[in-house]
Amino acid sequence: MKTAVEELSPTRVKLTVEVPFEELGESMQAAYKKVAQQVRVPGFRPGKVPARIIEQRFGRAVVLEETLNDAVPKLYGQAVDESDIFPVSQPEIEVTKIEDGEQVEFTAEVDIRPNFEVPDYQGLEVTVPVAEVTDEDIDTQLNALRQRFATLTGVERPAASGDFVVMDLAAAIDGVNIEEQQANDVSYEVGAGSVLQGLDDALAGMSAGDVKEFTTNLVGGENAGEEAVVTITIKSVKEKVLPELDDEFAQLASEFDTLDELKESLRGQIRRNKVIDQVVQARENALDALLDKIDIPLPESALKVEIDSRKHNLEHQIAESGLSKEAFFRLYQTTEEEREAEIEKSSAKALKTGFVLDKIVKAEELGVSEQELTNFVVRRAMQMNVAPNVLAQHLADNDQLTLAMVEIVRDKAKTVIGDAAKVVDEAGNEVDLKALYTEINGEEAAEEPAAEEKAAE
Repeated sequence: MKTAVEELSPTRVKLTVEVPFEELGESMQAAYKKVAQQVRVPGFRPGKVPARIIEQRFGRAVVLEETLNDAVPKLYGQAVDESDIFPVSQPEIEVTKIEDGEQVEFTAEVDIRPNFEVPDYQGLEVTVPVAEVTDEDIDTQLNALRQRFATLTGVERPAASGDFVVMDLAAAIDGVNIEEQQANDVSYEVGAGSVLQGLDDALAGMSAGDVKEFTTNLVGGENAGEEAVVTITIKSVKEKVLPELDDEFAQLASEFDTLDELKESLRGQIRRNKVIDQVVQARENALDALLDKIDIPLPESALKVEIDSRKHNLEHQIAESGLSKEAFFRLYQTTEEEREAEIEKSSAKALKTGFVLDKIVKAEELGVSEQELTNFVVRRAMQMNVAPNVLAQHLADNDQLTLAMVEIVRDKAKTVIGDAAKVVDEAGNEVDLKALYTEINGEEAAEEPAAEEKAAE
């Protein structure tokens, strides 16, 4: 087999492959067997029709077509391997010459990973947040705990921001009630930021027994986006009462007997989270610094696939929310145009990142052990709240284990880049990542950093 590579652009090539006919022998035998199974010839059992009878009855062209259907994909894969290119799209294949008994020629146009060099990433200067634990950090955590153990007490006064109300809601368009837009005994925190525009403003100052109407656009259901008059009926107003911050609270909210013990435990947890964040930020920032030093043309087809995939996920997310597009984007304080622009930008970065990390994986000869793959599946199963064996079977059944291994080795490459960086915190102090690995994982695991694993857990 002879292969010629023509560069059509930095991200697309055309392979011209010439194959001597004798190299098609295995595929031709398979073609005869396949045709013999499909045809019916009097006097012969299915699958037992001789090759000469097939050619006499149905023609040589039928066999050649089946031969090429079997051989060309394999030959294309062989040509790719021999040409040292990295396809990122499905090839456009055309058989351009068939000389029966002599040779076959076909072309394949395909988008490829661009050819580029990864610059030296030793000593990239990156900055990470400070890992010092402040009294304010502890107070924030304590307040979050108090919020979890807060109680609601009924009050005889108008509702204010932070209060909880129990209410009935009813919506009407042109005086006709919309059945699916009726809801009773809805509990809501005033000021929480409802997707139903105008609700918080309407609730402010209402007391139990009050009824009020306001006009807004509906955010879900068949009438999403239409203007409606919403009627609020307040049944009760309750204020949130936080528990006193004392030893009794520590016993209620934790396994500790005193508030001081609880604070000390929180200090350790906050320190650990901040250290993990330093490691993760060091890797991400070092990767960003490296990406800034590389200019890569991106294959249009691969970029389109990435963008379309992310847009599809966004559409699915909107559909699952039950909200109109306008309400969904308002909930996340953005617009459809801003989200689409962000998708295009993040898709381009993701594609470029994959190309760079794959280069480092190859240069550093990074691989995946069976234990690493098992750990990955267990962590991902925990995140998805499914059994690890169920997820493992799903990955195997859907040919996704290779994708999982790609994700693992790319994370390893990101670690290589981070470990090579010169890291300082925002106060100007040098950060020793190896010392942080020891702090996170313990002495025995210091040489096998797993900060992201710990963060996932």
